Amino acid sequence: MRIVHTIAELRQALAGSTRTAFVPTMGNLHEGHLSLVKLAKEHGGPVVASIFVNRLQFAPHEDFDRYPRTLERDCDLLRSVGCNVVFAPSEEELYPEPQVYKVHPPEELAGILEGHFRPGFFTGVCTVVLKLFNCVQPRVAVFGKKDYQQLMVVRRMVRQLALPIEIVAGETARADDGLALSSRNGYLSPAERAEAVRLSMALRQVELALRVEKRTDVAAVEQEAVDELRRRGWAPDYVAVRRRTDLQPPAPEELQAGEPLVVLAAARLGTTRLIDNLEI
Repeated sequence: MRIVHTIAELRQALAGSTRTAFVPTMGNLHEGHLSLVKLAKEHGGPVVASIFVNRLQFAPHEDFDRYPRTLERDCDLLRSVGCNVVFAPSEEELYPEPQVYKVHPPEELAGILEGHFRPGFFTGVCTVVLKLFNCVQPRVAVFGKKDYQQLMVVRRMVRQLALPIEIVAGETARADDGLALSSRNGYLSPAERAEAVRLSMALRQVELALRVEKRTDVAAVEQEAVDELRRRGWAPDYVAVRRRTDLQPPAPEELQAGEPLVVLAAARLGTTRLIDNLEI
C-alpha cells in the first residue's frame, strides 16, 4: 500500500488507471469505513482512500480541533483490507489558498434536516468531495448510507455536474447491539455508550408504527419518538420520516401506497451528537 500526501504524488501513483475506486474519509476509521473499502474493491481498482478532516464542513462551535487524527492506525487498518493508495493531504496541500470557489447544493435537499441544524455543512461537503474527485479522478466512489442525506446530496451533485463517476452506497455497519458505527462514538462515556443504542431503537419503533400498525399520523409518530428520547436524557434535533427519493415528507396517499421511506434522526447524548437512519 502506498501512502501519499500531495496531489502530484497521487496523480503519479494513479497514472494510467481507468477503474480507480475511491473511498473518502475523515480518518479515525472503524469497521464501517473498512466495509466501504471492501465494497470498493468489488467495483474497481486500484482502491484509494483519502484521510482528510475537512474544516469547511465544521461550524466554529463544532469539534474540528478535537476530531481524532489517527493516521498511523488508520493506515494499518486500510492495509489490512487491501487498500492500494492512501491520500492524506495537509490543509495546505488541499487548500493552498482560501477556498472561495464553493459548491452550493440546492436548499430543498441540503437546507433541511442536517442542513437546517448545521448551516453550510453540505456546502463544505460538496466542495471538498468535488475537489477530491478532481484529485483522484475515480470511476467509482463509495459512500455509506449512515450519512444518508450526504449520500443523496453527493449523488445529485454528480448527476447535475455530469461527472463520470458511479456512486455506490454501502450499508450502515452496526455494533452487535444495533448502534450505528461512527467515529464520534469514541466520545461516549461507558454509560452513554450503553444508552446510545436507543437511537436505533427509536427508528425501529417508527418503522413498527408505520409499517405494522399502519399508522398515517406521521407527525405524531415522529413526536412520540422525540419525546421518548427526551425522557431518557437525549436532546433530539429531529426524528423525521421522509421519502427516499427526495427527503421530502410523504403524503397520506403515498403512505397507503407503500412509498419507499426512510426515517432519519439526529440527537445529542451528553456532548456527543449522533445520527442514524433506517429505510422502511
